[in-house]
Amino acid sequence: MWISNFRVVLPDAVLESGALRIEDGMIAEILPHPVAGAAIDGRGMLLLPGFIDMHGDMIEREIEPRPQVRMPLELGLRDLDRKLAGCGITTAYAALSFSPSSTYGHLRSFEHTSSVIRGLKAMRGDLLVDHRVHARFEITFPNALGVIEALIRDAAVDLISLTDHTPGQGQYRDIERVIARTAREKNLSRDEAEASVARRIADRTRPAEELTATLAAISETCRRHGIAMASHDDDTVEKVALMAGLGVTISEFPVTLDAAAKARELGLATAMGAPNALRGESYSGNLSAREAHGRGALDILAADYHPSAMLPALLELARSDPAGLPGAARLCGANAALALGLHDRGAIEVGKRADLVIADPDGCGHVAATLRGGRVIYSDGRIAGAVADAALCVA
Repeated sequence: MWISNFRVVLPDAVLESGALRIEDGMIAEILPHPVAGAAIDGRGMLLLPGFIDMHGDMIEREIEPRPQVRMPLELGLRDLDRKLAGCGITTAYAALSFSPSSTYGHLRSFEHTSSVIRGLKAMRGDLLVDHRVHARFEITFPNALGVIEALIRDAAVDLISLTDHTPGQGQYRDIERVIARTAREKNLSRDEAEASVARRIADRTRPAEELTATLAAISETCRRHGIAMASHDDDTVEKVALMAGLGVTISEFPVTLDAAAKARELGLATAMGAPNALRGESYSGNLSAREAHGRGALDILAADYHPSAMLPALLELARSDPAGLPGAARLCGANAALALGLHDRGAIEVGKRADLVIADPDGCGHVAATLRGGRVIYSDGRIAGAVADAALCVA
């Protein structure tokens, strides 16, 4: 089928009124002019590569929308799936944490996180978006290596990140900020919050040589099985160098410009949150994604905790990107695909999957429709007739 009359965002150019032919879910032909009789008339809207989100923290909130109010896993996953499709995300890595001592506690226990991974794996074929698993391990998590080996053996993990949320470093370098947040979220006095933070620091202290040996073993396991590995909240050039030496290929959410620049220097892809880029600041008071982008130290935008920020953040960064829209689109597509080994998607090119976003760029931007493998998985109705016909053509 043909879809036509779009501003087509290619890897290095924009076709002001282009057309695509889709066959068997793949992009078969691209033309710089409209064609007659197309299944979808874009009416001049943007056509972007489907967004690849390597880090989405949304599942926990869908399963437990209020504290201790648990919804069925199937319901939560389906709700999230529809939400992601409506935001233009066609490939989503669910960031699932093994971190029972975190703010989300029971939701990040071994048992709960394992059950969510099993549920997601079982439902993948019935969901709209291509869902994958990004397993996040605190470096102090007991038996992390054994759990990782089991996940790999079950083909249940696609990306592994190593995190350390101990107050006093990384994302939580500012201990006073951590104490204030703990007091607010747990309804504690300042003295109680300070004592709680001190306990977290003490409880998470392990010998450096033990941590290093564990990290090296995890790295070797991931390398052997071809699983990409990311570091998290890198705050110093020394930490970046350590992680690069362990085989990490992605530095997600670097918290200082020095760390981000060092990651790029060592060949790591840097990933930061779309909400940060859209707002122009980190909610934790760390590095601004806009600043990193302006300094040439940003490769990938991730939905983080707010998937609807992906399109507006892309449009915002396109204003200052040296390559304009194509450069900004790479942050949500081609760069992530390259870092994650997804060679069949991420760009509007012949031979790639027809994972596409139809977007109205007015205001902060609006996703009008999303296609995955050439099949419409979301439409807001503004091209309803054409979308319905197209969906039938490829169903």
